[in-house]
Amino acid sequence: VQLQASGGGLVQAGGSLRLSCTVSGRTFSGYTLAWFRQAPGKEREFVAAKRKDGSTSYANSVKGRFSVSRDNAKNTVYLQMNSLKPEDTAVYYCAAVPGRPITSVLSSTQTYHSWGQGTLVTVSS
Repeated sequence: VQLQASGGGLVQAGGSLRLSCTVSGRTFSGYTLAWFRQAPGKEREFVAAKRKDGSTSYANSVKGRFSVSRDNAKNTVYLQMNSLKPEDTAVYYCAAVPGRPITSVLSSTQTYHSWGQGTLVTVSS
């Protein structure tokens, strides 16, 4: 599959953004989809995931502020980001893997087979 992320931009602290990731292919519903981010000089880190069965997982740093959802009819996964903080500034990547990874590997970059190109989110203080 191929992934195309969009929706990044510049926002003030406390603001909101919604990222979108459109996935090509006819088996979208069979994939687990995730969002990762990478800040300058840091490693790529897990943000959130939506399994094919609808269950979700979030990094502790975004729980209660971010929400991941998917629209299987549109082959799109979304990341709604509220109450943004300057430390949320990063390039955000969407990723996909077939099936339902177990929880222990859901947050690992090694789990995912396909990646989008990234979209930059900048949160100003």
